[in-house]
Amino acid sequence: MTIEEIQTVCFVGAGTMGCYNSIAAAISGYNVVLYDVDEATLAQVPERHAEMAAFLVGGGYCPEEAVPPALERVSLVSDLRAATANADLVSESVFERLDIKRATHRQLDELCPSHTILTTNSSALLVSEIETAVRRGDRFAALHSHLGAPLVDIVGGTGTSAATIDVLRRYVVSTGGVPLILKKEYPGYVLNAMLGPLLGCALALVTEGVAAPEDVDRAWMSGLSAPMGPFGMMDLFGVNVIYDSWQYRKEDPSSASLRQKVLALLQPMIDNGELGMKSGRGFYQYPDPRYGQPGFVEQAESQEPVYQALLVALVGNALLVAAHEVAEPDDIDRAWMTGTYLDAGPFTILARMGVARFLPILAEEVAAGRFSADRAERVAAYLRRHPDLAAATG
Repeated sequence: MTIEEIQTVCFVGAGTMGCYNSIAAAISGYNVVLYDVDEATLAQVPERHAEMAAFLVGGGYCPEEAVPPALERVSLVSDLRAATANADLVSESVFERLDIKRATHRQLDELCPSHTILTTNSSALLVSEIETAVRRGDRFAALHSHLGAPLVDIVGGTGTSAATIDVLRRYVVSTGGVPLILKKEYPGYVLNAMLGPLLGCALALVTEGVAAPEDVDRAWMSGLSAPMGPFGMMDLFGVNVIYDSWQYRKEDPSSASLRQKVLALLQPMIDNGELGMKSGRGFYQYPDPRYGQPGFVEQAESQEPVYQALLVALVGNALLVAAHEVAEPDDIDRAWMTGTYLDAGPFTILARMGVARFLPILAEEVAAGRFSADRAERVAAYLRRHPDLAAATG
């Protein structure tokens, strides 16, 4: 059911996330306006909506008969003033560049009715970097969704009202999502703050010659009974998306060398159109990737060092999120399990392995250059402040 405060939602940007979130909102009963400045992009929306609706039906999100009336609630508009005229909520998903984000929200602030809540779906930029572009700071926040998973991050800015956060929380629930209200902003929110370093560790293991992509995936799948490993995930997300995230990432001296190696690894795949599942080939061939075939996990010898490196990337960064007081351990575990559909979160994994076993492995990853010394010290300091954390969570 829709909530009283929101009847019409305007989605700005008709790319993947704009299309996905708009069809979910329409299925949930909201009137939807999908805006894009490019008419050619808007012309592709009906086909993309049909594909995404089929995905949602197949995943049990809604019955098939809910789709036709939902599509009738969607309007495609290329004029921003007209698109926002009756909007109660705006969700922005334009290109991840700060100048574009700020200019878009400055224009939205001028055009939208005074009661409209403005939100950004940005993955890479922080609320604090965008919020000063609008005057309605009490009605501005990050509302960040994850493609294919119900987790939705909600992050207020310096002036966001408690009432706005509550409306957004109830809106997320009304669309079948799982809201996670962060205590403060943080790069990557919660799930991506763990998933990004995990994928980065997997790429480092390959570029350093420690293991092949398939062996990295075998180690992860075997250790956690996961349906796919890091390289399968990269195929799912899109190799081009991973490439762009490394090409346009903020400068980080500790990962500058790895960045060049990762781009060199991925560039031939980009040049050959090997973009993952959507192109039929990435690190695997589709529709029948090797990791989905019987016996895949058992085909290699023990990959315990690889598995341990991946665990440090996951658990270590989960501890950093907690150390920055972004979210509580239980919420961090919930974000991971909701976003990945796995049955254990990083704090549960830490409880199972024990801090005494985790810290030496962390030290090995520091020595290997895959986990920075300063971050490792923050992790160790957090564990010293919370000696019973691992035992109490799980």
